[in-house]
Amino acid sequence: MKIKVDKISSSTKNVKLSPTVEISPKIEAKEGSILIVKALEENPAYGSIELMSGRMSKVIEGDVLACTLGERKASTGFYGYIPDKIKQGDKLNILNYGGVIGKAVSGNPELGKPIEIKVLGQALIFPTFNERISKAANIAEEHIPWKENLENSVPLIIISASSMDSGKTTAACELIKGLSAKGYKVAGAKLTGVSRMRDTLDMEDYGAVKALNFNDAGVVSTTNKNTNELSKGIIHELNKSNIDCIVMELGDGILGYYGVKSILCDERIMEFTKGHIVCANDHVAAWGVKKIFKELGLNISLISGRVTDNAVGVEFIEGELGLPAANAITEHSKLVTIIEKEVFKP
Repeated sequence: MKIKVDKISSSTKNVKLSPTVEISPKIEAKEGSILIVKALEENPAYGSIELMSGRMSKVIEGDVLACTLGERKASTGFYGYIPDKIKQGDKLNILNYGGVIGKAVSGNPELGKPIEIKVLGQALIFPTFNERISKAANIAEEHIPWKENLENSVPLIIISASSMDSGKTTAACELIKGLSAKGYKVAGAKLTGVSRMRDTLDMEDYGAVKALNFNDAGVVSTTNKNTNELSKGIIHELNKSNIDCIVMELGDGILGYYGVKSILCDERIMEFTKGHIVCANDHVAAWGVKKIFKELGLNISLISGRVTDNAVGVEFIEGELGLPAANAITEHSKLVTIIEKEVFKP
């Protein structure tokens, strides 16, 4: 059976779907499966999906959407999982802007209830031209190979944080812009989180010669079970380009569920990490990340994020914590200078 799709979400990007998709009533209830669903309602607070172009599009009741099965455990967003079994007609929910879908466990007071959808079928693909035998579409079909080891790499610069929405992407983009302006060829990566193209598109807008995320490695959302190997695969892939460094954003917080701490504990990745910016929302968060990094035996190059929005936070970090601090927006030159010196001019 063929069905016309109104909107194809960005989480499906590893599989090139056409506007008219062949579907099957048999559903593979596993991460990465691309399902065709129908929106049963709208949400004025959190009611859009990111399209393949990167544009945000309002989800209208009745829209037929191509979305991807996955889980989400966002500290300030929706929480949802993949049911053990899914059949045609079942009700699920849209869990994030990238079009990741699953069964919602909880909503969010500010975002409202996640949009309910009805499963119409599993998207099918035909692997070769004129092939008549179809297979269930899954974003793991075409992906960057994972690596158990990392033999070599250009310098890595990690940007992690105490929590979501603390200024990581802003810091990453300003750093990429600043280093690029100084003549460095910079690549970008988003290694943890839940599927969306926005951050890597922003990195490219700010001057990254290439930017990849975990979706390119065939994963909808990361966990401490998969982040290390897929991250090494992405780093290995970016090193094929003519670059001087890789700026890597780790989505969510260090103590979240997306595997950030697992990456920070990986000896091979840390061996090539020459700079580390940590974003924090407030004084307590800044104090906490210093304590965590000390326990992990890792250095912090500087602290940025919302805590540095005025001089009070900067004075606390530099005076009480003894660490450099710089706001990515108002003190971007300071941020870039500190990182450049640490990474390229030891």
